[in-house]
Amino acid sequence: MNKHYQVAGHTMAVSMSSSLCLSLAKRLSHYEPFAIPTDASTDPLFHLEVTTTDKMPDALEVEWRQDEEGQEIICGHIGTHPAFVFRWWGVTGGILTCSADYREATLQLFTGKPGQNDGDALHHSSTIDNALMVLFALASAPYSTLLFHASTVSRHNRAYLFLGKSGTGKSTHSRLWLKHVTDTELVNDDNPVVRILDNQEAWVYGSPWSGKTPCYRNVGYPIGGIVGLAQAPHNAIRHVWGLEAYALLTSSISGKRWDRCVADGLHHSVNQLISNTPIWHLDCLPDADAAILCSSTL
Repeated sequence: MNKHYQVAGHTMAVSMSSSLCLSLAKRLSHYEPFAIPTDASTDPLFHLEVTTTDKMPDALEVEWRQDEEGQEIICGHIGTHPAFVFRWWGVTGGILTCSADYREATLQLFTGKPGQNDGDALHHSSTIDNALMVLFALASAPYSTLLFHASTVSRHNRAYLFLGKSGTGKSTHSRLWLKHVTDTELVNDDNPVVRILDNQEAWVYGSPWSGKTPCYRNVGYPIGGIVGLAQAPHNAIRHVWGLEAYALLTSSISGKRWDRCVADGLHHSVNQLISNTPIWHLDCLPDADAAILCSSTL
């Protein structure tokens, strides 16, 4: 079966067997708001073929790894092909191998061996989620597109991104806006997509990836402001510029910075974003006053 999904104007093409699609349908339902008709004339950003295997992959030459709350992504290469292994609490979900430009990729879901717990629907759907998110971030980088780690709200047809390290309170700050700032709606709570349009205007879009909060909205808004959060015993907001703004943004963007093409694309997009978007730093408490100060300033 072939499926097309569109996020921030980019089309993702996914193919898998009918039986595999049926077994994972419920766990991948958050992609449906982004589904578009499959059209042979469409030139997708990338094509992902999903298969299964009961064999561990060839040795991966590791370049980098991330382990967060039991979810591990191991990045490297097999021969000349970029590759990623996805593991969940010690269980291998699968391996993604890609072309050099990330436009063609194969994801092998690991079915495990008799008696093992590998290969259940949860691990497989989570592995597909991570594979699509990684591919999207890398394949879209040359096209003025940035996948952020942020919580995002909209108000009066403008969107606002809240950035910060894990545990800073991005989701909490969004909830405070929803509760105390009228006409606020949640756009995405973990992985919104920012795209710089041809007229240099920056827009942010919902995505199928929203962390622990199920917010999968196929919407887009011009960006009214980007705010870096820091926990503090007081509430204070200030405008940031130049290198401070650059560091704030780049620390919240997904990418493979040792890949020259990806890094150049991210650098160009961040420079455009800084030039055309107000960026702020907010020292804050987790209270209503912080949300009201932030919203009134922006």
